[in-house]
This record gives sequence, structure tokens and C-alpha cells, in this order.
Amino acid sequence: YQSGLSAGQEIERRAERGTTWFELSVSRLDVGEGQDARFIVMLRDITDHKAAAQEIEHLAFYDPLTGLPNRRLLLHRLQAAIENNAQRGRQGALLFLDLDHFKTLNDAHGQAMGDVLLRQVGDRLRALLGAGDTVARLGGDEFVVLVENLGMEPAGAAVQTQAFGEGVLADLGRPYQLGTFVYHGTTSIGATVFGGQPQSLDALLKQADIAMFHAKTAGGNGLRCFE
Repeated sequence: YQSGLSAGQEIERRAERGTTWFELSVSRLDVGEGQDARFIVMLRDITDHKAAAQEIEHLAFYDPLTGLPNRRLLLHRLQAAIENNAQRGRQGALLFLDLDHFKTLNDAHGQAMGDVLLRQVGDRLRALLGAGDTVARLGGDEFVVLVENLGMEPAGAAVQTQAFGEGVLADLGRPYQLGTFVYHGTTSIGATVFGGQPQSLDALLKQADIAMFHAKTAGGNGLRCFE
């Protein structure tokens, strides 16, 4: 019996073959006056239950194709970022990304090939993120990047957002190996900077979406920032 463990507590055991989870229950057994107490400790293997619960949570908050956070988790993190930045007077940025001519790729080579591209885009975006940043897939060919910790000056945050967005354009503009052929794609990005004062979640999403629409209608392969 280890001091500090309580009845109903879950404990984790790691081994080379994997992790096993147990539910711990402890009962005190009085054996007689003046004698040391005894304890009955029972361990119930709940590994399968734990794995099922983790799978359900993953399906609720993550995109099954790319493994990225989905809209639900993005909105949760964005709301927290808005509140934290307003309290601390810091700046952040929200970027909406839409792959140009994605429907053309799907029509010409099939949805399976489009899925390969989406997974590669997700991998590239992950590699560009800093600590505490988030990239999510909203669905289809739409991705969102939440960038935090851009300092306290709006002008400086705007410059950093512009530079980050241009880096994303360059990285997603590199050729993709899709099966037996090489694909060259471009991206339209809309960005908005937030922080320093409370803002509506819906308003912020709309700002980034408007900026992305202008990037798209300007011919794609570009970045527009909401002012």
C-alpha cells in the first residue's frame, strides 16, 4: 500500500509492451486491538475502457483524416486565446487558408488523391507552428491557424502575421508528391490580428473569412489582412 493513493483512483503502469491502466480500491481491515491495521488492495484492469474513452474524445475533437484539431476544438482554443490576450494586453492572429483549385484536383484524380494532398498540407502546417499555436481543419480544403504570443503592439503583430503568412504560402507552394505524379498547388490566406481588448468570437471568424474571400477573388496564391 502506497501512501497518497485513494479508493477509485486510476493508476498507470508503463512497460515495453505498452501502457496498462488499473482502477485502485483500498479497504482497511482491522485485525484486533493493538495490532497494526491491514489493507486489502484490489486492482481492476481498465485498459480497454480507457482506450475506448480516449478514442471517443479524439473523434470528438480531432479531424479523422489529418489528425488535426477540428472546428469544435479550434473554437474552444480561440475563445481562450481571445480572453487571455484581452486580459494580458497581448496580440494574436487568426489565419484562414483555402487551397486553390482543389475541386479540380478531386475531379481529375479522385477524392482519394485529394485526401493525400490534405494530409500533406496538414503535415506541413504542423511543422510551421510555434509553441502554443494551433492548426485545425474546418472541413473540405479549409484550414485555420491560430498564432499566439505576438507581443503587445498591434503594428508589430501585424508585421509578424504578414511574415508568417508569406512563409505559409511559400511552404504550401512547394511541389507535392501524390502517388505517381507531382502536384503544384497554391493557397489563399485571410488573416486578422486580435488582442488588447475583448472581441467577439463570431466577429473574429468573420474578419478572417472576409480577408480570405478577398485573397481568393484576387486570383488566389496570396495573403490579405483584415483592417
